[in-house]
Amino acid sequence: MIPDFENRLQKYAALITHVGLNVQPGQEVVLRTPIDTAPLARQVAIHAYQAGAKFVHALYSDEQMTLIRYQHAPRDTFDYFPQWYADALIGLAESGAAFLSVYATDPELLKDQDPELISLAQKVAAQKTQRFAELLGADQAPWTVVSGAVASWARRVFPDLAPDEQVDALWEAIFKACRVDAEDPVEAWRQHTENLAKRAHYMNQKQYVALKYTSEGTDLTVGLPQNHIWKGGFGQTPQGVRFTANIPTEEIFTLPHRERVDGVVRATMPLNLRGNLVENFWFRFEQGRVVEAHAEKGEAILKQLLETDENAVRLGEVALVPQSSPIAQMGILFYNTLYDENASCHLALGRAYRTSLVDGEAMTREAFMAAGGNDSLVHVDFMIGSDDMDIDGILPDGSTEPVFRRGEWAFEVAS
Repeated sequence: MIPDFENRLQKYAALITHVGLNVQPGQEVVLRTPIDTAPLARQVAIHAYQAGAKFVHALYSDEQMTLIRYQHAPRDTFDYFPQWYADALIGLAESGAAFLSVYATDPELLKDQDPELISLAQKVAAQKTQRFAELLGADQAPWTVVSGAVASWARRVFPDLAPDEQVDALWEAIFKACRVDAEDPVEAWRQHTENLAKRAHYMNQKQYVALKYTSEGTDLTVGLPQNHIWKGGFGQTPQGVRFTANIPTEEIFTLPHRERVDGVVRATMPLNLRGNLVENFWFRFEQGRVVEAHAEKGEAILKQLLETDENAVRLGEVALVPQSSPIAQMGILFYNTLYDENASCHLALGRAYRTSLVDGEAMTREAFMAAGGNDSLVHVDFMIGSDDMDIDGILPDGSTEPVFRRGEWAFEVAS
């Protein structure tokens, strides 16, 4: 058993409540969590009510129920998604509720299931909840994504440990990545997010027209739209409430120009995609579109992702993470996008965040896309960082400046 586990879990819940969600008096809170992480959800509920929450909704999921559906449900029912669930999420987001999502599942839960059915079910779910995704993507309500240790995930991350040690090892890694053992975790996170915000400010002052990525297997130019906004550390609702969308987070990010991405990019980590692992994959882009995609494992599911809608083949996010990130330094492959993306520079296929463009939240879909933003049912991050990666910022006059050298920041900001 982990030493002082209950106290550390309580500190983790406090961090989620006060830094991740920043729960306000009178606010509703929505907890979407696997049933295996119910002890964490209960601690968050305690802190949320102590912060003045009006009501905490606990929406539990069970990965075995998900698997059972694919194994036994009629094949013609996978175009169904419960309307009541979509309506509830949308209504709560429109009213300003705070949303916690606990992302913890077996990375290969659906590896033996029909990829066509997986793709269909995911697409229908994305269509039904599109408005909800748009609201969170525009920071209209506070939200955060965290993880908790579950046995099925821990087995994949620590296969060489005894079964009774795997979950403990994963909790230890989570606590370390999230700075739970700092003397004051909440204050440590506030300082950390301020530092990320300073790096984002530096990049916003530069307003590069493109970034040039170079590493083994990668030679990619990513155009950036005029008036793009780099963000990092925290978001802010229209009411001025700060929240941290990912715990942990080590990135600053913005949106690429949907039509100005050219070259080849190689993923440096596996991708957990729709209950399947995609490994050793790469893309070739022309004028913003993926025109070639290959993977040693999981190529079929990867190509189905690209076929979700007409804009799934374009990029919606570009994020910078140094190799000195505490998560990268742990040397653990988590098979979990929340953790692996914070160990590595990454890109995302699909939907861009409206807040990454000046006045993006107020634009119509057509205006947002005309300005360079991408809109899609999907948003899927994949990792491309390495210790040999160089990134150059291209200025409007065509000159370049170093942004990353050998996987590390090439500039400093005041502490």
